[in-house]
Amino acid sequence: MQRLLLLFCCIALPALADVPAERPTPTPIRASKVILVGDSTTAVQGGWGPRFCADHLASPAACINLARGGRSTYNYRAEGSWALVEAEMHTAGYATTWVLIQFGHNDQPGKPGRSTDLRHEFPDNLRRYVAEVRAAGAVPVLVTPLTRRQFADGTLIDDLGPWAGAVRTVAAELDVPLVDLHARSRQLVQAMGPVLAMQLAQAPASQEQVAAALTGTTVDAAPSSAAGRAAQHALLEPMGQAKRAFDYTHLGDKGADVFATIMAEELARAVPAMRPLLLP
Repeated sequence: MQRLLLLFCCIALPALADVPAERPTPTPIRASKVILVGDSTTAVQGGWGPRFCADHLASPAACINLARGGRSTYNYRAEGSWALVEAEMHTAGYATTWVLIQFGHNDQPGKPGRSTDLRHEFPDNLRRYVAEVRAAGAVPVLVTPLTRRQFADGTLIDDLGPWAGAVRTVAAELDVPLVDLHARSRQLVQAMGPVLAMQLAQAPASQEQVAAALTGTTVDAAPSSAAGRAAQHALLEPMGQAKRAFDYTHLGDKGADVFATIMAEELARAVPAMRPLLLP
């Protein structure tokens, strides 16, 4: 009998030792979602969005970059991209969904199938986006368009100023948080000057472009050069198709790092509720 009891103890005690202690109930996560909406200056290839999602958001925030190259406030909706945003806004489980909206570049004149009227259509499109974000229970944030980096006699050409102004007006009118990326990017690029600002592009500038920039005035690539032929060919590519070439609009790795950092800084200032999620 004693031998049976000893045998039982030898079997039972290790088994009891494997029983885990009762665990405390974990605190439910309060996850957030950030959705990026816009054109190529925000998109995965050529924009600040990828570095913002990768380097400037804490882990409780999911970041979805739905910006697309070549899109304006008009054709982003017309092609169905906005429907994808609506689906993301209605995904359950997130405490807050933030929708950052940056347009302007492709709303300008001379963009077939994309251009919008600055006085009426462009601001009306922004108002509609804001209304639909709020109706979905999400929080809209308007972003003024990133500056281009072209200079004349040492002064940055502000061709996107009127579109940035329209975004500011809509933000004030509808009481929407505003990130004035246009103002911050203009300030930085003007301080850098035409030559240093070339480092923000996707590819190196040609010798002709650098030589012109040293005089204070930027130029497009000469069609006779290899870079010029590549630039002309790029213009013939389908809208928004990924390409890597020097220009004064799109961003390479360094440019994306710089402006993603500015976005994080400005969001922390403009949207205090997002500060716990941001890594400046």
